[in-house]
Amino acid sequence: MSSLPAASRPALRHVLTHLVTPLLMCLGMGVAYLSAFHAPAPHQLPVAVVGQGPQTQVLAQTLKDGAGDGLDVTTAADTDAARTRLLDRELVAAYVPDADAPTLLVASANSDTSATVAEKVFTEVAAREGKPLAVRELTPLPAGDPTGQGLFFLLVALSIGSYGSVAVLGAAGAVLSVRARALLGLGVALVVSLLGAALAGPVFHLVDHGLFGVWAMGWLYSAGIVAIGTALHTFLGRWNTLTMMALFVMLNFTSSGGIFRPELQNGFYGALHSFWNGAGFLEGVRDHVYFGGRAGLGGHVVTLFGWLAAGALLLLQAARTERRRALAAAPVRPVGQAEEEEMEEAVGV
Repeated sequence: MSSLPAASRPALRHVLTHLVTPLLMCLGMGVAYLSAFHAPAPHQLPVAVVGQGPQTQVLAQTLKDGAGDGLDVTTAADTDAARTRLLDRELVAAYVPDADAPTLLVASANSDTSATVAEKVFTEVAAREGKPLAVRELTPLPAGDPTGQGLFFLLVALSIGSYGSVAVLGAAGAVLSVRARALLGLGVALVVSLLGAALAGPVFHLVDHGLFGVWAMGWLYSAGIVAIGTALHTFLGRWNTLTMMALFVMLNFTSSGGIFRPELQNGFYGALHSFWNGAGFLEGVRDHVYFGGRAGLGGHVVTLFGWLAAGALLLLQAARTERRRALAAAPVRPVGQAEEEEMEEAVGV
């Protein structure tokens, strides 16, 4: 830098300062995605052995002892009980022993990757008995989304539309009041959610029913991101983009359960999954579309409302902060001049 002309040095420092943001994005994305996805392994994967009596108990205990922390093995009295627990999303799979045709009950819409891991485990169990394993699917997926992971990429699209709009509202909309930006944000979220519903339904057929509920949750999800991002721009300025990437990409996509659910991840992402907004949207849509809303849909909707409420509170604080800044920046007029101007306004001069 010492060899540069003195006039060029401030410009170079300016460029180098702004390069910090993309480099931190690179580092953050690498750490987040690799720590979340590079080595998935089962952790308390909930499965059940179907049946009653000592033989069933012995098989369940043997599986539990052999898998250690990998499996959470219980028993189900019969097939109906196992089916109910699968559709309530309490189980990933249920193994039905049979001397001639052992069967594994799965609900892949809960998580295709988790069901695949369970299938590998019980394929080995059946093989030790010299029998092929039959797999019975309880939640058939639409032809447009045979793995059930299309909803994750819908989440990605909604997220990009939402936090990308925040940059525009923060920069081009800076001259507008916080209230105006908030109202624009609600409109942006509506458009983003409508685009998402169109992609999920008539365009790619990721869902074949319940599209109104998918749209509604998409609007809540998008509105929460836009509200939070619009408010944070008041406090963070140019660092807002990096913050939004950290909150709604790095931590959000990795904890959403779209690729691996918590039972295949470490405890950190499993903890985030319990309250993060991406998980609220994705699991809420899964419950609504594939499980008839029976497996905790209300709790996921509450999560989305909670993030939107947090955004509303941040917007109120941002409005107060901007008013204080405006007052602090306003020129101080002499007392006499202020009184004279007020008198002129009062008499209409």
